[in-house]
Amino acid sequence: MFEIMALVLLSQQPFQPVAEGVASFYTRRESSSITASGEVLRDDYYSCAMRSGQFGDYFLVVADNGRSVVCRLNDRGPYVKGRIIDLSKAAMRELHASKGLMHVKVYHLGKEPPPRARHLPRRN
Repeated sequence: MFEIMALVLLSQQPFQPVAEGVASFYTRRESSSITASGEVLRDDYYSCAMRSGQFGDYFLVVADNGRSVVCRLNDRGPYVKGRIIDLSKAAMRELHASKGLMHVKVYHLGKEPPPRARHLPRRN
């Protein structure tokens, strides 16, 4: 998180969220094991699904409780009204140990993962 904040402070551009709203999580049991990008959905990777965006881009998801996680976009969704992002099980656990829905802000980070980003899906 500190590396991302340093990046924001050193850059001249304002760091604005691309989306704000409710996040949910999805697992292999609830959906197909193949994502829209063609990758296998893994519950232990920090990945996400959004209706728009480039597959392979990284996003910072910040919950109202102050916790954050960096995810890689590899699927489309969510298809439930009022939700803006679906997170893998590992990513949602990073934000809160037991909640299934959370209010979040989503920031676009680009094609390269920030330093020390853990458990991100590998590029094919």
